[in-house]
Amino acid sequence: MDLTYPEVGATGRDELPAGYHHLHERQVLGAVDLEAAATVLMTWQMHRRAGVKPLGDVPRATPGQDVTFRFAGRTIPCRVVSVVDEADRQGFTYGTLPGHPECGEERFELQRDPATGVVTATITAFSRPGTPIARLLGPLGVVVQTWMARRYLAALAR
Repeated sequence: MDLTYPEVGATGRDELPAGYHHLHERQVLGAVDLEAAATVLMTWQMHRRAGVKPLGDVPRATPGQDVTFRFAGRTIPCRVVSVVDEADRQGFTYGTLPGHPECGEERFELQRDPATGVVTATITAFSRPGTPIARLLGPLGVVVQTWMARRYLAALAR
């Protein structure tokens, strides 16, 4: 199964692709343990805490892994396209697969300032409607995506 968009990896670049809604949400978590926060992020606990359930046996985000989520009665298929595993930076990016209501990519990243120890969580995404129903709902998709990004950040802050 192929991803539903051609700009794979674009959330890791300075410029997001044209023709999509762009999302940038950020929250300072404070001087928290980066490894503990990364475990919450990388093992889908952030999703679970936000009410999004991963289906099947997917213990940890790994590149090339397909993961399907359930939220509000809908299935949401994605593929992990990259993982960041550095001393002061942890995270992953997933992209949409056929059947996902949106078409695009979302990057979840934790970064620790080595000078202060302060960890910041960032979510970067680009998307557009990927199904007829999503197109019919129009701007509601943007509202839901922003709301979910904020739920994810709140889940990381717990």
